[in-house]
Amino acid sequence: MKKVLVTGAKGQLGRCIADATSRFPTLTCTFIAKETLDINNTTAVHEFFTNNEFDYCINTAAYTNVEQAEEQTEQAMAVNAEAVKVLANACKKHHITLLHISTDYVFDGTQDRPYVETDATNPLNVYGASKLKGEQYLQKYSERFFIFRTSWLYSQYGHNFYKTILRHADAGTDLTITTEQTGTPTNANDLAKALLAVIASESTAYGLYHYSNSGEATWYDFAKAILEFSEQIAKTTLAQTAHYRTFAARPEYSVLDTTKFKNTFNNNPLPWKESLRELVATHTTNN
Repeated sequence: MKKVLVTGAKGQLGRCIADATSRFPTLTCTFIAKETLDINNTTAVHEFFTNNEFDYCINTAAYTNVEQAEEQTEQAMAVNAEAVKVLANACKKHHITLLHISTDYVFDGTQDRPYVETDATNPLNVYGASKLKGEQYLQKYSERFFIFRTSWLYSQYGHNFYKTILRHADAGTDLTITTEQTGTPTNANDLAKALLAVIASESTAYGLYHYSNSGEATWYDFAKAILEFSEQIAKTTLAQTAHYRTFAARPEYSVLDTTKFKNTFNNNPLPWKESLRELVATHTTNN
């Protein structure tokens, strides 16, 4: 039986991991939120790992508000970078394998093909820069680690694009969605199962991986599919725009190539539309 610590228990990915644990009977998962353990506190983290035995740690704790990060740089860096350094050092000392979640926003979006793990990074915003710094800390201070870059994460939990579109549709709000950015919507439930599957396999193929659902879409494509699958497209006015002003710059193209992940772990992520359809069919009423 492998013991797994999951940080960020109240976030959407943490909650999706909790839902997925029943599929993995060889794993025992402990979920902690920031109220229980401040992962920026070096002393507290080392004490926690000294008093509790774990084989793995999945770090889902993150500062994810891309817009606010432009003004709250210190907070974003503290959670997305400095806390990762604390966890990396603690996990190394206590012989714990660390799984960490990063983002497609480490890239600048100037390519016209999906990004592979070895492509040069060049984040356009503070959020992307903070996540990249976290990656660098983990690679520097840890030996047994997995970094999974993912993209456009959504689920039935938390605050995300999927839930925002459904909320506006329920309110009868007219929607204008950008076609300026292309990426891959990724169901956090699929990522959760993938993370637990990697642990259950006891793989030692440590390193950096890209994980997302397959295919690509604009935000407009994503919104349209949400409305179609939830049968609200007919009663919602949905328009597209080539330009949508945001405070934080975003990559125009950030599709991730998941070939390395698929080949290493023999795991083929679902097409994004298929995964979205399944989520809408089962979770449209979840909060």
